[in-house]
Amino acid sequence: MDVKFCPLVSGSSGNSTYIGTKHTHILIDAGVSCKQIVEHLNELHVNPEDLDAIFVTHEHIDHIKGVGVLSRKYDIPVYATPGTWEGIGSTVGEFSHKNIRYVYKDEQCVINDICVKPFEIPHDTIEPVAYSVFAEDKKMTVATDIGHITDTIKENVYESDVLLLEANHDIEMLKNGSYPWPLKKRILGDKGHLSNVAAGETLSELMSGKTKFAFLGHLSNENNEPHLAYETVKKILEKNGVKVGTYFKLDMAARYSNSLAVEL
Repeated sequence: MDVKFCPLVSGSSGNSTYIGTKHTHILIDAGVSCKQIVEHLNELHVNPEDLDAIFVTHEHIDHIKGVGVLSRKYDIPVYATPGTWEGIGSTVGEFSHKNIRYVYKDEQCVINDICVKPFEIPHDTIEPVAYSVFAEDKKMTVATDIGHITDTIKENVYESDVLLLEANHDIEMLKNGSYPWPLKKRILGDKGHLSNVAAGETLSELMSGKTKFAFLGHLSNENNEPHLAYETVKKILEKNGVKVGTYFKLDMAARYSNSLAVEL
């Protein structure tokens, strides 16, 4: 077991995922405070001083809140698309010039024994991406903040050993909830967020024999419930012949605490 994958936090209030090998340690996003990220890493027995990189998906605060402090305190390079860097601006403070790194969609980035591939996603930010990470012949993908599923997403998610996929909202809860209509329209739009049903249909379509574990993440605090997301997706999977709980495992990415650490 040489590769570890663990969502540290996942939800509308903050997102961060740890991926590491014996030699390399990275984060995908750091959307809670530096203090919280350090606490979550300590639970995994990972020293924040050993972090080699932070990869940012987009500039919304629930994905970048702790990035600036982490980078400054521990001298960590931060990777993002040019558009995301433009969106970040001075939101989370200044970065050392040497720690401002650029990634480009579909171009692989190598950090020691880990290869990271950003790919384009539809979301209402400047140049958002999701990431597939390759290490020790394993593929791990973090794909959230997705307005709708594109062919590009399908191609990049397919045959992931481990996948963190957005299941942001229950459509009826959202429609009948307290959000103002413009916000509901944004979430339901082509550059908004993925629903439970869409997550289930996507997993069903893209499930391969290689996929061992899927986390459902980035749940809305107002318009979803963990058990509802889980049961909705599980029902769709099993309707399409995917049995949950034996070879393939489905779990929820926790909002405020470390999720199950998957070792490959």
